[in-house]
Amino acid sequence: MTAPKRASDTPYPVEVEEGQNYFWCACGLSKSQPFCDGSHKGSGITPVKYTATESKKVFFCGCKETAAEPLCDGSHNQTAKATA
Repeated sequence: MTAPKRASDTPYPVEVEEGQNYFWCACGLSKSQPFCDGSHKGSGITPVKYTATESKKVFFCGCKETAAEPLCDGSHNQTAKATA
């Protein structure tokens, strides 16, 4: 697998807790989006660790094309326009 699978056309809003680690699914295969469930094994793509610096709502990327891994940077808007 050379490119991740698009899991969603929108980001995943998640309330994170300060000091907690989260492992974002970078391959798009996880059934537990936006988090890793081990489905990447053998894909050549590994999850991205995110450590919350404060308790708040963050938006994890769903399209898997963000330049700000693992958080959404709006890339899903550009990709959606390109495929329309």
